[in-house]
Amino acid sequence: MKPVIGITTRQPEIETSGGKRRAHVANEVYSEAVVAAGGTPILLPPVDPDDVPTIVARLDGLLLSGGGDVDPAFYGGTSNDEMYAVDPHRDAFEFALVHEARRSGMPTLAICRGLQVVNVTLGGSLVGDIPTEIGSHDHSVHGPGVVDCHQEITIEADSRVARTIGATSACVNSIHHQAVRRVGTGVRAAGWAGDGVVEVLDPTDNWPLLAVQWHPEYLAVKQDPASLALFAGLVRSAAGVAATR
Repeated sequence: MKPVIGITTRQPEIETSGGKRRAHVANEVYSEAVVAAGGTPILLPPVDPDDVPTIVARLDGLLLSGGGDVDPAFYGGTSNDEMYAVDPHRDAFEFALVHEARRSGMPTLAICRGLQVVNVTLGGSLVGDIPTEIGSHDHSVHGPGVVDCHQEITIEADSRVARTIGATSACVNSIHHQAVRRVGTGVRAAGWAGDGVVEVLDPTDNWPLLAVQWHPEYLAVKQDPASLALFAGLVRSAAGVAATR
């Protein structure tokens, strides 16, 4: 049996036969990267956080996907005009996923918003908008450029990400306007862009977490070795969980 990887979803409005309705969607590149790595993806719509232990018990791995901004009320921040797609319901569900994944030792790959969700769940905070607070405009490439690397980062050699990709530097894409400010408890900053923005979080315990601020699912489209290695690492760890069932 292939390991089952749960992928979190976002909830945009779409046109349906019943008018405009919210949908539960995830960019297909997440599922494609999981399948290419040997896993079976399933989508996770936000549900009552009390149901999260039941969900996690049926998964072998978890992928916290990208998307809108975390509600700043959860980390003592303030709103700004650049924030978008804030969804406290999704936040609460994903906070519960992080707590349960960490408690159970669930292999987890956290991407962009996913890294930020991990950080906030563990008591950290976020930069509300990189251009206005830090002054850097190097982190928001959109359109066709998302499948190309355009930013060099450095990674701590003893981090899970460095060990997984087999390198202490990488050329990555960058599609975010927020970033880690105060690092949460149970993780440490372990990778940075040239302007000091945190690009990797590393667990300080035994939780098999890979947390990156960039979007390896897009880079995997062009067979980027480091990006493929992250998904392979997730699926490999998840296969170990599946083997114990």
